[in-house]
Amino acid sequence: MKTTLLVKTIAAAVLLGGFASTASALTAPEASAILFMKQEEKLARDVYLTLHAQWGSVIFANIAASEQQHMNAIDGLISRYRLMDTTPAEVGEFTYPELQDLYDQLVADGGASLTDALEVGVAIEEADIADLRAALKIARERPIKNVFGNLLNGSFNHLAAFRSWLK
Repeated sequence: MKTTLLVKTIAAAVLLGGFASTASALTAPEASAILFMKQEEKLARDVYLTLHAQWGSVIFANIAASEQQHMNAIDGLISRYRLMDTTPAEVGEFTYPELQDLYDQLVADGGASLTDALEVGVAIEEADIADLRAALKIARERPIKNVFGNLLNGSFNHLAAFRSWLK
């Protein structure tokens, strides 16, 4: 979830030959960023669904629904660029080990109290903002820039909502 995870993922894609796309001249870092951000948005959604089930606070249900919309937007990029999406459908499961570990830690941290759960929301959105900014720096394709820019705006809104609930 940290920017360093996105950078490592992008570097790995470049070193391993990247991802092929017949739709356009998509770069390996762009393809890697799309696939990583799909699972990062899933992580946010899944954590919020889990915390909503535990605490019943409407903010988690509302933002989880928004995170699903973010995943749907990324699915549009995956389809457009004919990428292979390996995102597991099950809540709380990820193909990136670092995201799996992070999910487990965030759910544990958010389980201590409602305040801790809201602070987990802040942490997730701050990390999303950092990773989306990093992804936007390497994006060349206009559709990618548009989707990631919209997701960034959504993350700022989510961050403001969590901070407001913490007051």
